[in-house]
Amino acid sequence: MRRAVITGIGAITPVGNDTKTMWENLLKGTSGIDTIKSFDTSKHTVTIAGEIKGFDPYARLDPKATKRLDRCVQLCLWATAEAVKDAQIDFDEYDKAQIGAIIGSGIGGLHTWEREHTKFIEKGPARVSPFLIPMMIPDMTSGYVAIQYGLKGPNYTTVSACASGAHAIGNAFRAIKYGDADVVVTGGSEAPVTPFALAGFSNMRALSRRNDEPQKASRPFDKARDGFVMAEGAGIFILEELEFAKKRGARIYGEIVGFGATGDGHHITAPAPEGEGARRSMERAIREAGCTNEEIDYINTHGTSTELNDKFEAQAIKNLFKDHTEKLVLNATKSMIGHTLGAAGAIETAVVLLSMRDSKLHPTINLEDPLEECAGLDIITGSARTMDIEYVLSNSLGFGGHNATLCFRKYHD
Repeated sequence: MRRAVITGIGAITPVGNDTKTMWENLLKGTSGIDTIKSFDTSKHTVTIAGEIKGFDPYARLDPKATKRLDRCVQLCLWATAEAVKDAQIDFDEYDKAQIGAIIGSGIGGLHTWEREHTKFIEKGPARVSPFLIPMMIPDMTSGYVAIQYGLKGPNYTTVSACASGAHAIGNAFRAIKYGDADVVVTGGSEAPVTPFALAGFSNMRALSRRNDEPQKASRPFDKARDGFVMAEGAGIFILEELEFAKKRGARIYGEIVGFGATGDGHHITAPAPEGEGARRSMERAIREAGCTNEEIDYINTHGTSTELNDKFEAQAIKNLFKDHTEKLVLNATKSMIGHTLGAAGAIETAVVLLSMRDSKLHPTINLEDPLEECAGLDIITGSARTMDIEYVLSNSLGFGGHNATLCFRKYHD
């Protein structure tokens, strides 16, 4: 069976505009959440988010094309450029029909939609940009990556709310495993920090209202949590078939060995009781990986800082791993980055790959009074922990009952 390995990583997040900076800040326990600076929030009940700082798309992207790209696609291309450079791959040297782009985005071009809809209401239909549709639709993340590099393999976008990025990576894994591609540019991108989206998530009472303490607002698995913190970002990877990567002498971060995808069939926003769908998702990923529950060393949790997700994800882990929970180590990246929705699973994939490479796990900040459901779970707090990791799971759970789990293994030839 063909094996899939990761050879390049690119990331842009509220704690760093490149992978190295992001990783250094996560290990230090630095929060990227602050008062929103990009628009006036005086009429909003929520005024905090995880915004990217100092992002200038023109510093890396083509100026003419950038004007016709929504921020979501700009972030995607920015992270893609870093991943391609990191992998040291020149796509022109290979058969581009065997190189694909599969990238997730839960919402897509929300900035464009809001701007053009305002023009439509205030100035009439004639003033709406002819680029509205291609700038707005979520599939332009993968579409523009393919256009940028001339890629002609499998090309599509997964849209499954907060599981979008993880689903994209899982599908890219399958594309390589079954021979549909030798290389796939994969991951997720999201730019949801807009006035309209903030109002929508706030009015459904999904967001934290800890406006006076933004750095303490995202607190996964803590009893004082009061909602997630919306954030923007992208995580992109170069995924290659193992023999293809070895032949070109690529450096390998790790191997993806399992992908679990399940549905709750329960509620539009609430996860299934006790995380039943999440449990089955982890179970499937482990089964495909060919390992046992006892071989899993670490789980990067979905950990959103919302009432039901945190409680049910903790229950799902305990129900699946039983006595092994005492040896499992967990953390929650969203405690520092916030929730990047469709990009979350991708950014957290970068985290687990870097954790395996460096044998270091970042802390979960703001976890001061753990939930009763977390009793017996080893969730890292305080400072980073040094630990050798062989197998790791990354969970992503989305509105609509979408569950995705990725299983990675330290690479062994």
